[in-house]
Amino acid sequence: MLNGRPRLRADVLFHLRTRSPHELWLVIVDASASTRRHQALSDAKGLLAQLFDDAYRQRARLALLTASGAAPKWQVQGLKASSGLRHWLDGLGAGGGTPLLAALGEAGRWLAARQKRFPAERQRLLLVTDGRLKDWLVLPALDCPGLLIDIERGPIRLGRSKVLAAQLQADYRHIDELLPG
Repeated sequence: MLNGRPRLRADVLFHLRTRSPHELWLVIVDASASTRRHQALSDAKGLLAQLFDDAYRQRARLALLTASGAAPKWQVQGLKASSGLRHWLDGLGAGGGTPLLAALGEAGRWLAARQKRFPAERQRLLLVTDGRLKDWLVLPALDCPGLLIDIERGPIRLGRSKVLAAQLQADYRHIDELLPG
């Protein structure tokens, strides 16, 4: 450039500030009635609040799917993390059935379409559940790294979340390992 004037075509082309691809965090929250037991959902809300803050600081995009009642429901689909999520989190309550398998199927379809639109985007899955599902035969393939946080508590634990994590090829952690204590 000469005194701020472009000399070459490359001088006027738009250059992205960052070369690293965007990140998308897909969060699936099991908010069925069974998650009310032993303060499981309340503790999960604390972890989710921290996650939303981290996503905001890291400029990650979020997709948030709630599994409760009769059918899963999208709260956010691929938007930048914002303070509006705090309001949703404060109002999150548990109840109804566990449409977690339907949520996983919906998430798999949505991720596949998103990967076609944004092939360079790095996607990650966070599944928060107590694993209290009826029997399942086949789980949908979710083509991204994942972490399952088991929020099952109480004297009798079924331990289905470990099996679910293994079948989803996701890492497994129990919420008690993640809470300051």
